[in-house]
This record gives sequence, structure tokens and C-alpha cells, in this order.
Amino acid sequence: MFRASIFEFRIFMNLVIVESPAKGKTIEKYLGKDYKVLASFGHVRDLPAKNIGVDVKNDFTPEYIIPAKAKKVVSELKSEIAKSDMLYLATDYDREGEAIAWHLVEAIKPKKPVKRITFHEITKSAICEAIKHPREIDLNLVNAQQARRILDRLVGYKLSPFLWKKVAQGLSAGRVQSVAVRLIVDKEKEIQKFVTQEYWSLEAKLSKEDYPDNIFQAILTEKDNQKIDRLTIKNEAEAKKVLDDLNQADYIISDIQKAEKKRYPAPPFTTSTLQQEAGSKLHFSAKQTMRLAQNLYEAGLITYMRTDSVNVARQALDSAAEVIKKKFGQNYALSQPRYYKTKSKGAQEAHEAIRPTNLSLEVAGKNQEVRLYQLIWKKTIASQMAEAVFDETNLKIQAKNYGFSSTGVKTKFDGFTKLYQNNLNDKQILPPLEKGEKLSLIGLEKIQHFTEPPARYSEGTLIKELEKRGIGRPSTYAPTISTIQDRGYVEKVEGKFVPKDIGTAVTEILIKHFSDIIDYNFTAKMEEELDDIAEGKLKWQPVLKKFYDPFSKNLSIKMLEVQKSDLTEKTDKKCPKCGKNLLIKIGRYGKFLACGGYPECKHTQPLDGDITKKEAQKTDKKCPKCKKDLVLKESKYGKFLACSGYPDCKFTENIKVESKVKCPDCAGKIVQKRTRKGKMFWGCENYPSCKKAFWDEPQEKTCPNCKSIITLNSKSKLLKCSQCDWKAKED
Repeated sequence: MFRASIFEFRIFMNLVIVESPAKGKTIEKYLGKDYKVLASFGHVRDLPAKNIGVDVKNDFTPEYIIPAKAKKVVSELKSEIAKSDMLYLATDYDREGEAIAWHLVEAIKPKKPVKRITFHEITKSAICEAIKHPREIDLNLVNAQQARRILDRLVGYKLSPFLWKKVAQGLSAGRVQSVAVRLIVDKEKEIQKFVTQEYWSLEAKLSKEDYPDNIFQAILTEKDNQKIDRLTIKNEAEAKKVLDDLNQADYIISDIQKAEKKRYPAPPFTTSTLQQEAGSKLHFSAKQTMRLAQNLYEAGLITYMRTDSVNVARQALDSAAEVIKKKFGQNYALSQPRYYKTKSKGAQEAHEAIRPTNLSLEVAGKNQEVRLYQLIWKKTIASQMAEAVFDETNLKIQAKNYGFSSTGVKTKFDGFTKLYQNNLNDKQILPPLEKGEKLSLIGLEKIQHFTEPPARYSEGTLIKELEKRGIGRPSTYAPTISTIQDRGYVEKVEGKFVPKDIGTAVTEILIKHFSDIIDYNFTAKMEEELDDIAEGKLKWQPVLKKFYDPFSKNLSIKMLEVQKSDLTEKTDKKCPKCGKNLLIKIGRYGKFLACGGYPECKHTQPLDGDITKKEAQKTDKKCPKCKKDLVLKESKYGKFLACSGYPDCKFTENIKVESKVKCPDCAGKIVQKRTRKGKMFWGCENYPSCKKAFWDEPQEKTCPNCKSIITLNSKSKLLKCSQCDWKAKED
């Protein structure tokens, strides 16, 4: 009888390590039974938290440790590698991912062959292609990440103690964060210096005799053949004088210019442009955008989300063309793909823009991911659609010695705007007109305007400014924005960044004593050198030495030279307890008044707490601290309740002024508040769980464009939408 032989054999097993379980789960679907995918849960080694961890005297050698939370993971990975025949490191395709791969090897020290695989998207074809073409770990990328990490550690661990000793405990400084705060502080200074100016414009409503219902508008632009500057007409009296002069004038067309114009779509998303548009269109924070994008990437739905390239793979371009033909028709597609040039400094052209991995999939993801995915899909498809085409007619109209201008726009072909940014509305339809033709005046209107200060930064515009200046890289924008808020240096009001007192104070100190650290060009130059390290053009240790030697020398000098007393300002105000002069000092939360007789007298008071000489009014309320009567007082910032036992008891309480409008985020009450500098604003009563806030008073009516809350500026009487660009004068 035939008996089969039994052979023992072992399946060849490959271990693949990624950063996260979600990413690993997606990759595992595309690999066969010969592969096992595990997660490292991010970095398995880092600099120690309790000390600087860098030996500056020994060529900046870092002291890496395995954090407690990673020890179990490292142990499990070591055990799995021992059972494997090959190790593939499939961490993200950027400097951080390369560093994670290198740290894994250094921590685990595998005795099996190790290969590095990279991909822009988590699809079956991309994963299989990466497995076919593995490479070694790129030490240039590792060194660039390592140099950034050490630079940031040196600045943070060396400069922060200076602030603790000379200013206040708990303060911090950072190589990129301090520059970001400076941008916000500098913008606030511009706003504070700004002087609002009144000006007026004149608008004529005109028609052609044969087309009485086709009324169009023209703006006054010239007088005596000289262009009228925006601020030429300074007040209503001047505007009325011009209007009276023009009421009986003949309006003659002096020139007509017609042209066909084209408008082209913007490139597909990079990290910064995705964060900007997700902020403006979806009202997502940069942090939220990156979290959702990470989820979409790890699910295999979009390409890698940390990129500054606008390149798109040829296969994806062909796929986009097919989607456009099928969904919109042949005339919306291009005969050849449209290519974009990456403008960002230090961009890596080998990377791709952010796009869906399957362009035929219009909707994907869960919950808020769906909205972000659709934004990415629309942007990608629109970038390969035909341009919009429109006819533009520009009129010059003469009335006495005045000149008016009018523009009419009519869309010939909507092109990409059919899908994305559909704001190419016809400005106004002009009737058939000829040069020399006389027009009928329907009416003249004088319109009051006020110049507006520079706009504060939103998250999107701050990211745009950082990118324009070459400060930071795609991976650093969102963390930087989170850090400067978490550290209490800036806050968001109505979605715009405002520096807190302490943010302004620390910035001024750094500018005075550590100008390089907070210099825009110096920081951008450092980013370029980190890019050069990544490309193998520079060695990382000399770059660190060139930075550290002068920085360390200056720090040593400042530690000796600068005294706490140097950072105080004298005032002519007297201490209410001992009569000595009060000083302006800087504390953890900004500037405050303190007695010059410290430590004998420890009196302090808010810098903005000056009480006017108006007599305090008695109330029937009792102080919750000392049970004495509360009195109604008034400072230059408004009325408040204070203890009649002042200065022995310093209890105060703001008088709550409520808006009729409910908070759009949590339905709480919107109440009047003030910043530490005393500036009034309106915010949700549920702060800090809800951080909704407005500079101007919210109104009950909503924006006619987007239905968001509108606010009213009490001085200019200007109504503004809190979300979009709509604005109007109060009736």
C-alpha cells in the first residue's frame, strides 16, 4: 500500500512595520498570508523629557531613550522579528517617517534583513510596487529630522530657563513657535497704529434709451482727466458738491473695450492649501484637518497628506480626464493634462499633491471625513477641467469734466467653475452700446466708507504667511498653531488670532535680546539648511554648530546682564497700601502693576484697573469673600461690581451684558467680556468648553449669503458676516 510522505515545512514570513494600526489594517488587506503587519504607534525612541539629552561638546550627540509607553511595543516587535525572515519598514514617506524607521532599527537591532519601502498612497498597486522596489534607509532624511529635533530642543531647553528666571515661571520659547507669535504681535501693532479715515464714492445708475429696464452701474473714477484716489472725497459735504454738479450733466460713452477673458483652476491641494481651504470653506482647524486627512490616508482613500508638491501621477491625470468626460461632457475635459509648477520653497517634486486614490469615488470616509474628502475630490477634478471663458466689456463714460467706469461680464463657458469655486457670476449685463452714445441718468448715489485696518490672521492666512516666508514645513504648520494657543501666547476671537499680553511681552523681550531667534529671514534660512541636509548637500553637525555657538555665547551674556528690574517700567502711580511708586512688571499672564517696595509691600493690581473718580454707587449685594457691601464702580472699560473693603479685599465681578443671540456652536448665551488689556468683545458664557467669540456685537439677523451670525461695529455702524466677506452699512 502506497503511503504518502509527510514533510514539515515553514512558510516564509515577512514582517511589515507601520506607525498606526489603522494604516496597518489597510495595508494588510493588500498583502498575502506571507506578510504580517504590525504598528509601532509612532516613535519608539526620543530625547528624554527631563533633561536636554544633547551632548553639545561631543558633536551634538543625541541621547535617545525608549519612552516607557514604547517599551512594551519594542519588546513585542523584537519577538515578532525573531519569528520572521524579512523586515519591511513601511513608515510614512517623509523625514519623520524615515526617522521612525531608523529609530526602529536602532531600538530593535534586528538580525534579519531590513528593507525600507515607501509609497504615496495605500492602494494594492502602490504597496505591491513598493515591495518590488525596496531600498535602504535614507540617512540624509534621518539627519534632517534629527537636526530639526535637536535644534528645537536646544532653543526650548536653553531659552525657556532665561524666561523663567528673568520674567516668570512657566514661560517657553521655541524656534518656530516664537516666530509665529511674532507675526501675530506685529500684525496687532499694525492694527493699533492704524487710523481710520472716512471717504466717499459716487455711483451712477444709467440706462440706454432703447433698453430702459437694463439699468447698470458706473463708478466715479476721474476728474479733469486725473484719476480719483480712493480717499479724494473725504466727507459728505464734498460728495454732495460733486453729486450736485453731476445731476444735470450729460453722460456720454467715451470708450468701449471688449475682450475675451479666461480663468484657470488652481492646482490640487498641498498641505498648506488644504488647511487654508478647509478652514475657510468647512471651518475646520488646521489640527482637525490633518487628523481627518490622516484618517483618509490610512484608509487608503487619499494620497499622503504632508506634501508641498502639486504634481499628480500620470495615471491619476488620465483617470481624472475620464471622470470629467463621463460626469460633465467632452467639452469640459482637456485634450492634454494640465501640469502645475510647485512654488513652495524646499518642495520635493518626487512627492504628489493630495488627491483621492480612486477618482471615480466621489464620496468616501466617515462623518466629517466625508466633507474633507469631497473638497479634495472637487479640487483635484477641477484642476484638470477646462478653463472658464467670459466676455468682459469695459466702459468709459464722460459727464462734464468727470469720468465714470463700468464693467460688464457675461459667462460664455463656465468650465471648472461648474464644479469648484462657482463665484464667476455675471457682474452686470450691459445693453448693446456704442462709443459716443448718450445714456440716461436714473440716479446718483453717494456712499460713505471707512478705511479698515489690516485683517488679523486666521489659521489659514497664518499658514499662508508662514509658507510664503519659508518658515516651517508641511508637517509643522498645524502643531505650531496648536502650540502657540496651548502656551497661552495667543487666542482666537471670531476665528482670528489676537496676542495675549504675555505673548506680546515675551516677543518684545526676545526681539531685544535674541533677535536672531525671532528673525523671519534667519528662521527661513535655517529651514533651507535643513532641506540641504535632507538632500545630502550639508552635514548636520556643522549646521548645528554654526547656530549654537553664537546663540550659546549670547545666552550666557544675557543671563548675567539682564536683571528682572531691567524688564520693569516706572509709573507715577502710588501704591494704595504704602504710598510708594507702582511699577509695571511682567508675570505669567502679562503685565501688571506691583509696588516698588517689594518684598516689604506685596501689593499688586491689574494694569487696566484704574478707577475713575466717579463716586461708587451702593448695591444690595454682598461680597462673597468678606461679606461687605458690593459697590458699583466704573473704569475706562465699563461698569463692574467691587468690594467696598478694597484694598483689603480685592474682589471684583463683571456685570454681565447678554446678547439676544444664542451661541451658534453650543446654544449658550453670548455675553460681553473683555480681554486682559480691557478691550471689549462678545463670547460664549460656556468658555472654556466653548470658545466662540466676536469682536463686535452679534445681531439677530443672519448673513444673506451664508446664514451665519453678523456683527455690528458700534463706531463705524458697519455690519459684517462672522464667516464670509459680506458687509453692509447699518440702515
